[in-house]
Amino acid sequence: MGAARSYLLSGPFARIWSLSFFAGAAGFLLFPTAPMRLRDLGAPLAAAGAFLTSLTIASALSAAWTGAVGDVLGRRRVLTAATLGIAGFGALYSLPLPWPLFVALALPHGAVWSTLLTAGSAEAARVVPLERRAEGLGYHGLAMSGAIAVAPPAGFALLSLGWGWLCAAIVVVNLGAFVLSRTLSADPPFDRSRLGALSPRHAVEWRTLRLSIVLFACSFGYGGATSFVALFAEERGIARRGIFFTAFAIAVITLRPVLGPWVDRVGPRRALPPTILAIATALALLPFQTTSMGLGAAAFLYGAGFSTLYPAFASLVLSRTGEARKGAAFGAMLASFDIGIGLGSLGFGPIVARYGYEAAFIASALLAATAWPALQLGLRSWSVATESVAASDSGSEAA
Repeated sequence: MGAARSYLLSGPFARIWSLSFFAGAAGFLLFPTAPMRLRDLGAPLAAAGAFLTSLTIASALSAAWTGAVGDVLGRRRVLTAATLGIAGFGALYSLPLPWPLFVALALPHGAVWSTLLTAGSAEAARVVPLERRAEGLGYHGLAMSGAIAVAPPAGFALLSLGWGWLCAAIVVVNLGAFVLSRTLSADPPFDRSRLGALSPRHAVEWRTLRLSIVLFACSFGYGGATSFVALFAEERGIARRGIFFTAFAIAVITLRPVLGPWVDRVGPRRALPPTILAIATALALLPFQTTSMGLGAAAFLYGAGFSTLYPAFASLVLSRTGEARKGAAFGAMLASFDIGIGLGSLGFGPIVARYGYEAAFIASALLAATAWPALQLGLRSWSVATESVAASDSGSEAA
């Protein structure tokens, strides 16, 4: 391969990375501050998490279908419409709405959000070199990690000035993402005959959805851990209750640039077993920690596995998926991933209440361990990609 073919940090990659960062930042200006807005609108305390729950459910349940929207209509068109649409939601949220209506808006917002995420991921997969796909997807994922790091503190600072200022910032940042969307490569001419591909039967990438039970098995523990690890630390007398999140973030940010090239070098099928093992081991060790150092070490191991899981799994799936179905594939992956997180958040509580933290974390570790045999079974049922599909995919990536 020539040097130009192997170059990762190209102009197209920088543009889609920046767009994803702007879109993520706009989202995470809103998500942590929405409960406070609900309180100010008169919502009861029990409804404080209703906005984010509604948005997450809508995103997860719609993603398997919305992923195909970018494939059919064109990713640049979809990203342009989605960034403008979410800017519109930001303007609506600034109004003094009844709190049930504020929550209800999260449902269409979540569907548009999933469309944006899947189209952005598919575009990133298009512009990275095939031989550096896992590395490129890993770097693209850091755009959202960076947004999560900087946007919530900025959101709370803007909230101290007033809700209107925060909503104005959400609109402006989304408009920045809109401007970036207009710099992406032009879509092919719109083909009206392809609209039939948006029927649920054809739009959903069913093979990927079945295979993505792997992501569900691993993300269940993530949902439970992020929801309950601070309470666990408090119960065990661990002073630094936020150490799990700090160590996890450090692992993702520092190891992804190293582990991404490793996945490309050894191949995703060889990279996934130690990745799944790291996730399951960390979850099994976590409930037996009694110090900040122990909890941080378990979190770092968990972050090492979790940061590698998605690039490796996505690289494996995309190697078997044609260019015209990449958005649908990302939609199926996003749906499984988000449903796992959501059910983990909901399911951990009853297990902890009845059996304790050890049972909850060990159960999630055992579930994560099933990801590897599930992957093997899923791949056996998936017809091996033909040389013509691979050649078509290679040609599209080079474009």
